[in-house]
Amino acid sequence: MSIFNQFKKREEFDWANLGNIKENRENLGEDMPVLVYRLMQLTLLDVLTKAHGIEQANEYFRQAGYLAGLEFAKNTLDITANSNAYIAQLKDALETLKIGIFNVEEFDAQSGKIVVTVGEDLECSGIPITNQVVCAYDEGFLSGVLEAHSGKKYEVREVDCWANGSRTCRFNGTVCG
Repeated sequence: MSIFNQFKKREEFDWANLGNIKENRENLGEDMPVLVYRLMQLTLLDVLTKAHGIEQANEYFRQAGYLAGLEFAKNTLDITANSNAYIAQLKDALETLKIGIFNVEEFDAQSGKIVVTVGEDLECSGIPITNQVVCAYDEGFLSGVLEAHSGKKYEVREVDCWANGSRTCRFNGTVCG
């Protein structure tokens, strides 16, 4: 049975299904151009938008990003590390994987409120200016990585984006409830 048939039968994501990319792409390696990622991302967004409208499509992207962020953190970061060490790991991982240049601008330990930036963001850097924020997947991803460490549900929303003329993406995160 192929992995795609397994996905059709599975109801939940499983990190193990990512496979051993390093070992099994011995000639092509683990890297691929941003163009290929964006082609998948934007065509998927187009299909979801046509089927469900832009708000619902963005919500699906947030949900997928959240799941990815949660699983990414659990499987690649030490979620039990103190906050400074966790942020340092996250920053290093996002840069190493060429997802973006991550920085924390503000953090209030009491309330959990956080403001972060992602420079050279995989999702949007270099796209045409549309005067919108477009990084719904990143909103979800950041919610997931923040929750994995803190144990608290986060709502993350983008306030600045390459697509609205900024040179970096900025996200505000608040603890829900």
